[in-house]
This record gives sequence, C-alpha cells and structure tokens, in this order.
Amino acid sequence: MDSQARRTARLMVAGTTSDAGKSLVTSALCRAFARRGIRVAPFKAQNMSNNSMVCADGAEIGRAQWVQALAARAEPEAAMNPVLLKPGGDRRSHVVVMGEPAGEISSREFIGGRVHLAEAAYGAYDDLASRYDLVVAEGAGSPAEINLRAGDYVNMGLARHADMPVVVVGDIDRGGVFAAFFGTVALLEPEDQALVAGFVVNKFRGDESLLAPGLRQLEQLAGRPVLGTLPWSPDVWLDSEDALDLQGRRAGSDAALRVVVVRLPRISNFTDVDALGLEPEVDVVFTADPHDLADADLVVLPGTRATISDLAWLRSRGLDRAIARHAEAGRAVLGICGGFQMLGRHVHDPEGIEAGAPDSVAGLGLLPVETTFAAEKTLRLPRGEALGAAASGYEIHHGRISRDAGTTDFLGGVQEGAVLGTMWHGSLESDALRTAVLDLAARARGGSFVASGVDFAAARDARLDLLGDLAEKHLDVDALLALAEQGAPAVPVIGPHA
Repeated sequence: MDSQARRTARLMVAGTTSDAGKSLVTSALCRAFARRGIRVAPFKAQNMSNNSMVCADGAEIGRAQWVQALAARAEPEAAMNPVLLKPGGDRRSHVVVMGEPAGEISSREFIGGRVHLAEAAYGAYDDLASRYDLVVAEGAGSPAEINLRAGDYVNMGLARHADMPVVVVGDIDRGGVFAAFFGTVALLEPEDQALVAGFVVNKFRGDESLLAPGLRQLEQLAGRPVLGTLPWSPDVWLDSEDALDLQGRRAGSDAALRVVVVRLPRISNFTDVDALGLEPEVDVVFTADPHDLADADLVVLPGTRATISDLAWLRSRGLDRAIARHAEAGRAVLGICGGFQMLGRHVHDPEGIEAGAPDSVAGLGLLPVETTFAAEKTLRLPRGEALGAAASGYEIHHGRISRDAGTTDFLGGVQEGAVLGTMWHGSLESDALRTAVLDLAARARGGSFVASGVDFAAARDARLDLLGDLAEKHLDVDALLALAEQGAPAVPVIGPHA
C-alpha cells in the first residue's frame, strides 16, 4: 500500500443494511470535518445507482458522492466514485469506471469477475489519499454480505486495503437495530472485525434515556462504543442515490399546484424533481397508478435507464392513455431525458443498447421528435434559456434526438403548447426556469404561479449545514476524527469466530 495513504486520516461509514443512513452520515461528517478546516474528500469504491451526476471535467459519478463533495467543500471528481454500476435489468448493469462507460457486468461476475474494478477503486482511493488530509469512505449495502466477501472491494476489502477504521450505522426506525449491529460484526472474520471500531444509531425518535440501557448492553456485548445517536428529523433532506423511498418524497397535500411524477420501474435521476418539492405551494407525488394523473397540474415523465422497456410498462398500466388525456386537455407535461424520448414518435435502438429490447417502438406521439440510441454516451453540462428564463443542467444519455423543422426549442428539446421535453437533467434547480415551468402548468388550468423566492442551491447548502449541525450535536465528532487519524483500537472478536 502507498505510504502516503497510510499517513492520510481515513474512516469508513458502513451500514447494517442498504438505506441505513450511510450517505447521510458520510455527508454530515464531511461537512463537520470541512468546517474544522480539514481538506476532506468523500469516497465510494463502487456505487450501484441510476442516479448519477456529471462533474465539471465531464466524468460521471454517483449523485450521492457529488453531493458529499459539496458537503466537504471539495470539487467533485471521478476518483470519489471510481466504479458506478447502473442497473439495466435484474441481472446486468452498465459499468462506469473513472467517469467513463466501460461495458456491462452480470450478477454472476460479482464474486470473481471484478478484479479490474477493484484495482481501479484501490488506485482511485490511493490517489485521493495522496491529495487530501482525510478521506471519508461510504460502504455499500452491508459489510456482512458474506456470500460476496471474496470479491469485496467496497466494504471490508477496502478497509483492509487502507487499514481503515469502520463505524457501522443502523436505522433504529426499522426495528431490530441491536441485533443488526451485533450480527453485522459477529459474521465478519476476525481480521475484518479488528477494523470495526464503533456504531452510530440513525433516525431515533423519542426519549434517549429509554435507549441508553440498550446501548450500554450493546457496548458490553460487542466490545465497541456507540459514537452517537442521530435523531429523526423532518428537515433532513438529501439527494438520494436509490429509489427505496420515493413514496415518501412529497410536499404538503394542501398545496396550490399538484405535480405527479410517473414512477417508472427503472427510474433514474429522480432528484430532478427535488426542487419542486421545496416549493411551498407545490405537492409532488410519485405514482404508478393512472388514476392519480386525473387532477394533476403537471405530469412529469422522469429519466429511465431503459426507455423502451419502461415505455412498454407504461402502456401495460394504461398510463399512456392517462398521459394522452392529460395533454389533450391542454395540461402540462414535462419529459426529462428518457421521459422526453417516450413523448416522441419513435424510439430506435439499431445497436441493441437496451439489451433484449425491440429495434424500434412507437412513442406516445406527443412531441415531433425521433430518438435513436448510439453506443457513445453524451456527458456534458449545458447552459441555456427557455420560457424566458436562464437555466443549466447536465446530460447523461445514449439517445440522439432529431426533431421536425420549425419546432420550438426547450433546453435542447422541444415545446409543443404545454408539453415540454428536454434531455437536460437538473434544470428545475434553476430557480427562474422552475418558476416558469410551474407558471406554464398553472396557466394551463387558468391560474398563475408566483415565484416563491426559494433558492435551491442555498437550500441544499443549508441542509448540508443542518447535517453538520446534527453531527456536531449528536455524534462524538472528536472521537470519530481521532479514530480516523489513529486507526482502529484493539477490539475483541465476537460471535462464532471468538
């Protein structure tokens, strides 16, 4: 291992399960450490997510690591997420290595077929460690997935590579957190257990004095301290990396405007609508039920990792007819990337970019465009203007759009009345553009939308500051920093390996 990597402070945030709070705790620690003047970088060796972002240099990384870089006040870069797997189906994923497309991988290759990915990940970590004072690494899933340990380079494999102390986060709101903490450590082999140095409880509600006896007993049984308990907070919001909790992503039900987002099976970059959820007069609902579209002011067709397959699913649910009725009534529709492609006349895939999909299918026919998939991926950060408002965004797609002459441009896409289509993700984070789109939707129903004054970029930074505040108040940040600097202390082996 590179000697510089040894001198760099390092800490891994692992979890008892997926969605336990690893991304949140990592972001909170990045902001807390950055406030102390430490040059800190986030890292995730391998991310499996269809929610990604384009860096300034054109590299594609997981959205969570991009946000964690903002929390750390660092420039997002490919080394922070060297391997990104984008599921295209149940058994195959598209692979992005160091920000660039790198073919596909199957579920059968998860144990022995990823040596080259591990090498890329370790190399990226060592590079970051040579340039930053502290690296906070986020694990993936659970380190106790013992069926995958032989090929692991994201959890304990990375921890062993960098002699990295590990803290395990558990979501107490789900129940069973004590068993999850103990079992996670107990299942690990002794060499892995030696690096697990503590626990963090996430999403606690209620009186902490009731929790204290259980924490003390856990510490005695597991031989490791609990380094803090984060409370459940309704104000915590963070760009998510997966679609586990989309049903909960909504605003107040008494809002003036109702936005319905079609929850596609392979939805991607669903954070495109997060900015709408911050508007006090907008209710955002994710749905797969065509009946929910009946009273919508704006229907959003989001991005997808499989346009053709999700278009077939849309038709099987009757959502195509519901969207058509909505548009025929003159109401607003917004298609983003894959959703935009669906709104066109046809989607063509002559090179088989979507494995197993037909070569060509009819779209919904609401916009005068044709989409043809190509092997080369477009990755860029465009800027422009639409509806009289300045906007920026990012593009991540294989689709090439051709449109009829004389059509009205909308952020590199097309506008036909109240039906809008763009390949730009993230454009609704532009405050003036978001207001213009919502006003278009309101006017289609005979009303209007007045700018709320919400500043999305400021709101995101305020939420990251809130996470930093929560970390300082509820976690032992000093102990975590000491752990990162000094490495894991001597801890007992527990469970069947003891």
